[in-house]
Amino acid sequence: MTDAPMTYARYLGLDRLLSAQHPVSDQHDEMLFVVIHQTKELWLKQILHEVALSQTLVRAGDLAASYKSLARVSRIQAVMTQSWDILATMTPADYLRFRAVLGTSSGFQSDQFRRFEAMLGLKDARFLKFQEDRPEAHAALRAAIEAPSLYDDALHQMAKAGLPIPAEVLERDVSRPYQPSPGVEAAWLEVYRDTERWWTFYQLAEKLVDLDDALLTWRHKHVVTIERIIGRRPGTGGTEGAAYLMTTLEKRCFPELWSLRTKL
Repeated sequence: MTDAPMTYARYLGLDRLLSAQHPVSDQHDEMLFVVIHQTKELWLKQILHEVALSQTLVRAGDLAASYKSLARVSRIQAVMTQSWDILATMTPADYLRFRAVLGTSSGFQSDQFRRFEAMLGLKDARFLKFQEDRPEAHAALRAAIEAPSLYDDALHQMAKAGLPIPAEVLERDVSRPYQPSPGVEAAWLEVYRDTERWWTFYQLAEKLVDLDDALLTWRHKHVVTIERIIGRRPGTGGTEGAAYLMTTLEKRCFPELWSLRTKL
C-alpha cells in the first residue's frame, strides 16, 4: 500500500525484523542467544557504515570531519561489550541444554566482524573460507582485505602533510597483515611531541586508539564470558574456545600508537 501513511513498524520493517528469530531447540535461553548475536550483527552493520565514511573523509584529507564517525564507532563498541553481561546471565547448565543444535556455527565465522578487523588493518584471508556459501559476503570480505585500511589511509595523509612515513610502508601490499615500523613510530612521535602543529593528526590518532582500546575491551569481556559459561571447552566452530580468544588479546590494529607511549 504505497499510499498508506508511514508507521513506526513499516518504517523499521518490524514484521521482517521480529520474525527473524528461529531458535532450533525448545530451550528458553536459546532465544536470548539468538537475539544477542543478531543484535551484534546489526551494530556491526552500523560500524561498517561509519568506518566506510571515515575512510572516505580521511582519504579526502578531511580529518576533522572523520572524528564524529570514529567516535560513534567506539560508542557502539562499548554497547556491544556491555551486551556480554546480558549473555552472562545464562548459566553453563542453561547453555549446555541447547549447545548441540549450534553444530559447527560460531561467532568466529562472522563476516561483518572480519570486515571490521580488515578495515582497521587486521588482514587475514583465512577467514574467507567461512563465507564460501555466501557469495556476497565472501566478495565484501575479500574487498575489505584487498583495500587499504583506515590506518593505511591515515599514514598516506601523514606523508602528504610532510611527516616521514617510510616509502616501503606506503607502497606495501595492503592485503597483507600490517607490520609495525620504527619509521612510522617516529612519525607519530613527532605528532605527539608537537601536538599544536599536528593537532588534526594528534586527534585522529587518539580516535584510532579509542577504537583499538574498545576492541581489546570487547575481546577481553568475550573471553571472560566464554570462560564463565563453558570454561575451557573447545568452541563450536572448531577453535580452542577461550584459549583461542586469549591469543586475540595480543592484537593491535595501530601498533605504533601504543608503542610510542613508552618513548614520549
